Amino acid sequence: MAKLMNWHLFEKKLKEKKIFLFTSLDVKRIFSISKIATTFLLHRYAKQGLIMRLKKGLYLFPEAGVPDFYIANKLYEPSYISLEMALSYYGVIPETVYEITSVTTKTTRRFEVKDKIFSYRSLKREAFVGYLSHQQREYTFLMAEPEKAFVDLCYLKMVSHEKPLDRFSKKKIKIAKALRYARLFNNKKLIKIIKTLLQ
Repeated sequence: MAKLMNWHLFEKKLKEKKIFLFTSLDVKRIFSISKIATTFLLHRYAKQGLIMRLKKGLYLFPEAGVPDFYIANKLYEPSYISLEMALSYYGVIPETVYEITSVTTKTTRRFEVKDKIFSYRSLKREAFVGYLSHQQREYTFLMAEPEKAFVDLCYLKMVSHEKPLDRFSKKKIKIAKALRYARLFNNKKLIKIIKTLLQ
């Protein structure tokens, strides 16, 4: 099947299903081909520049315009956009952030894709909450609420012995909600930092 399949058929079938970012398992299932045939096909198309390899087993149609936030969610799962990127998105911090920052329950990782940095910081499972679905065109991605992104960042700065946030918009952070999220970390020092920053 892999030898007989041409690029037109491959592209047509995936795009008809509105699949622009896909795994090798997606291709194996859709075309009912073996794992070896799938690997060969994807390697060939990536080498020709027809598809882009984001990481092992994850590919993208480069011209599809898939949003970076959606890519971030799929690049390392489970994860949601948080920290500086989410705070910049909501206008809580004034800086423009270029690194796409997320949190995950898995180990800390960093990827460079399409000349962009996607970074993932590890949180314990109990604190992996406080995110909402957002829509950008037909793509849905997960992003922390402003308060959760704020608490996530404060926690990670605390454990890394970095100085706390100094420039941010207090009016965009609800203190009661931020404290509720802070308690998930079961850390008295974090709660004290949140209170000090927001009161």
